[in-house]
Amino acid sequence: MLAGIVSFFAIVYIIIVNSSILADAGIPQQAGIIATVLASAIGCFIMGWWGKAPLIIAPGMGINAMFTYTLVQGMGLTWQQGLAVVVLTGICFIAISFTSLVEKLRTAIPASLQEAISVGIGLMLVLIGLQKGGVIVSDESSIIAVQSFANPGVLVTLLTLALTCILYMRKIPGNMLLAIIGGSVFAYLIGAVPPKAASGGGGFSWSAYGEVFGQMTIQGVSLTTLIVAVFSLTLVIVFESVGLINAQLNMSGRQDRFQRAVQANAATVFLSGILGTSPTVSTVEAAAGISSGGRTGWTSIVTGTLFLLTLVAMPVITLVPDQAVAPILIFIGGLMMPAVRSISFERLEEGLPAFFIIAFIPLMHSIVDGIAIGFISYALFHLAIGKGREVKPLFYIISLLFVLHFILQAM
Repeated sequence: MLAGIVSFFAIVYIIIVNSSILADAGIPQQAGIIATVLASAIGCFIMGWWGKAPLIIAPGMGINAMFTYTLVQGMGLTWQQGLAVVVLTGICFIAISFTSLVEKLRTAIPASLQEAISVGIGLMLVLIGLQKGGVIVSDESSIIAVQSFANPGVLVTLLTLALTCILYMRKIPGNMLLAIIGGSVFAYLIGAVPPKAASGGGGFSWSAYGEVFGQMTIQGVSLTTLIVAVFSLTLVIVFESVGLINAQLNMSGRQDRFQRAVQANAATVFLSGILGTSPTVSTVEAAAGISSGGRTGWTSIVTGTLFLLTLVAMPVITLVPDQAVAPILIFIGGLMMPAVRSISFERLEEGLPAFFIIAFIPLMHSIVDGIAIGFISYALFHLAIGKGREVKPLFYIISLLFVLHFILQAM
């Protein structure tokens, strides 16, 4: 029970942060809050009951950015079509999780590229956080740094970022939640919140969720676009989920529950699209509960129960301004940077493709395109220098699919 409570306070910030990102896709923020809570609670219950592991399921950071900024804003899907992609991705993930293919996919992708994806997504989160916090502004042709840091919104963002870092480094329980609360207080004290937002924006409406639940559709989406979207999202989710679940089960000494934990995660990805949110993953914050003694599925069930209890606080949650959320995105992006240490840049056939992924994901504002360029270049470079046999055949198939992705985009 203690581990479940600790895990909850480590991850509860996701309710505010995820709904804010979903709002950029067009999903009403109030509905996004409810969808996030329900997906997280149900995901934790399934993990506890079926996976029997102390892992916490919630919409993934980085995956939510891919949903909003790549699938919706980048590929031109509506949020309803994006949710349909999530449901189809969940079906693919479920199918993979019940076969040996999930392990084959994990071993087919070089470790350097897996680490590069984490770093690239981290940098994209930093960019999104800087934009949401008003530190930088963008238009269609460029990104322009804000000249005056005396701007109230920028000041709140930077103060909250400093507070987040300090609380985390001092290992204060619930550090990110406390930082969001502190940032909200800063924003209201110095007048960085618009009057409408400060008054609650007209109050909280539960009816908004009815316009999101079960609204996924593939009408109006070309078959090519649908295939590319589902393939890309499945690829990213499988890699991230498998890597996180494997590491956390090793930490808890429950490696024997890997297959069932992956299956539980896959099922909640499917439900996420129906509930109205971006895909769920096993979150890194589960480490907090494991460190507190969590070893069984009861840890997840306790966390899921606490998620449900937050539904009574919905009106308060909607008052949190962007300036209090943006620093969390920036900070989480920073936490993803250590993965770069595992990349061998000395071997250019390994290092350059990894660099392309790290650089192109944020600069192209597309997780899919960044990964695609990295994968294609990795296969090409190894073939060019006579090391083609070092690459697994399955990786070449994935790279060819990414080549097809670019060809179809150009048509």
